[in-house]
Amino acid sequence: MHNSAANPHAPAPAADPVISVSGLAKEYRVYDKPEGLLASVRGLFHRPSRVVEALRGVDLQVGRGEFVALLGPNGAGKTTFLKLLSGIITPTRGTARVLGHVPWERADDFRRRFALVMGQRNQLWWDLPAAESFRLHQEIYRIDPARFARVRNELVEMLGVGRLILRPVRDLSLGERMKLELVAALLHEPEVLFLDEPTIGLDVVAQHTIHEFLRAVQAERRVTVILTTHYMKDVAALCERLVVITHGDILYDGSLAGVVDRFTTHKIVTLDFDEPPDPGRLERYGFPCEIRGPQAVLRIDRTRIADVLPELLREQGVRDVSVEDVPLEEIVAGMFRSADRRPASPVEAVR
Repeated sequence: MHNSAANPHAPAPAADPVISVSGLAKEYRVYDKPEGLLASVRGLFHRPSRVVEALRGVDLQVGRGEFVALLGPNGAGKTTFLKLLSGIITPTRGTARVLGHVPWERADDFRRRFALVMGQRNQLWWDLPAAESFRLHQEIYRIDPARFARVRNELVEMLGVGRLILRPVRDLSLGERMKLELVAALLHEPEVLFLDEPTIGLDVVAQHTIHEFLRAVQAERRVTVILTTHYMKDVAALCERLVVITHGDILYDGSLAGVVDRFTTHKIVTLDFDEPPDPGRLERYGFPCEIRGPQAVLRIDRTRIADVLPELLREQGVRDVSVEDVPLEEIVAGMFRSADRRPASPVEAVR
């Protein structure tokens, strides 16, 4: 179970959380099919199976207006978590309340107040123009016609998709479809928005457009957003709070700055020289020394930066120097590798 008290960077509990999760766990029974005819015959009478924990007792609180990134490798439990919070599936144990409702009870009032966008699932009708799907959403959520027209026009203008809404969805690119999926999700002005990898497979321009749109919507409407993603650019562009999850456990819950402070001990110093430097001369400053033509990259202990920089600047032929934190991608990848080295849960035994 995740214990936020053990994490000095964990955010303080919200006074009146929009999302409150305690001990939330989800287990699945997975049936194995051994190879061979004999094994298939035996499987008619006894099917080997194992119980897999998708979530292992997660605790989390999210306040109104927060934009939280949920980061993890494939199979970490991110999508399962969003499905639980949106009431699509029920937990094995634990509790959750979203906007004061238990999600899997699927109360009508709750369903009108949140939206779920899944980057690999379509909510728009494939053979119809998006405008027709928007009308269907209006009927489903019983949106007043004047309000519907106002909100639709605002969202369409913000994303610049006015020329697309009358074209069949099947004729649109992936980026165009995702923009229209976001419009559809926000037509009923939800208070909570769950985004499951909304930028997956998109080019840089489409990602940037969606980042700007989500920032604007979240700031103007104070929507509470939980975003799952594999892309560090999504996290850096949108979120102040990062939750790292793997093997169904939360490894970290806190600020972006906090994850750098907690999981790294050094900074990356890049030096530009007039000509390729001598690696042996630089290795005394840090580790490892990487030479890229006239450029050298060193990793230097954070506590030594102030002492080492003046010495580096006195090195012959130095033209420029930059000091950066370890990239977020590298930090998170290291966290995943550490988690992978832990022993498997006893619940995953074959039964």
